[in-house]
Amino acid sequence: MDYHVELRRVSRVFTKNAEQIRALDGVDLAIPRGGWTVVVGVSGSGKSTMLGLVGGLDRATEGEVLVGGSDLGMLSSDALADFRREKVGFVFQSFNLIPTFTALENVCLPFIPLGVPREEAESRARAALEQVGMGARANHLPGELSGGEQQRVAIARALVNNPELLLADEPTGELDARTGEKVLDLLAGLHRERGMTIVMTSHDPRIAEQAPAVVRLEDGRVVEHAK
Repeated sequence: MDYHVELRRVSRVFTKNAEQIRALDGVDLAIPRGGWTVVVGVSGSGKSTMLGLVGGLDRATEGEVLVGGSDLGMLSSDALADFRREKVGFVFQSFNLIPTFTALENVCLPFIPLGVPREEAESRARAALEQVGMGARANHLPGELSGGEQQRVAIARALVNNPELLLADEPTGELDARTGEKVLDLLAGLHRERGMTIVMTSHDPRIAEQAPAVVRLEDGRVVEHAK
């Protein structure tokens, strides 16, 4: 099978008040290309830590993290930054939109370090907003949008560069149940259309019930991988 993401005996150890905390402890995991996997577990189980390692936001203390066949631990800081910009889209629980930028300007942000001309960047950003149903709100500030609308803008920003891998950390955590379902439906539709690999964290059992594949973490260890 063509695995897009592989974790081989991965551990991540943090030091807090002279005490070592193993956020991940010897994790083995393989996620197929084009798959949709939801990582579930209680707060502190290691979900966000795992996502950070897969997205190149952090480095493993032990083991190997491979994405698209590349060992992220062997990449330089510059190469890791290129990997994040070119290969990965991130969606966060708290949206992470710049409040003084319009929806369109927020979606244009990934193009800045790439030197994409403004006209092209805005054209692609508008297309991404249209795809998530936010084309008519392109010139609104985040404060003028509902939580669900802000998350749609955040999804457009994550997808505007056509990433191979989408990482979503509790994407419905700040939303009510009905709005959260709409966001999940949007992601499911985009997944079908684009065929990208999606790895999502959640503590919501309803999301786990709908997911094609579920990984359950407890105390930094994989205790279940249901497909």
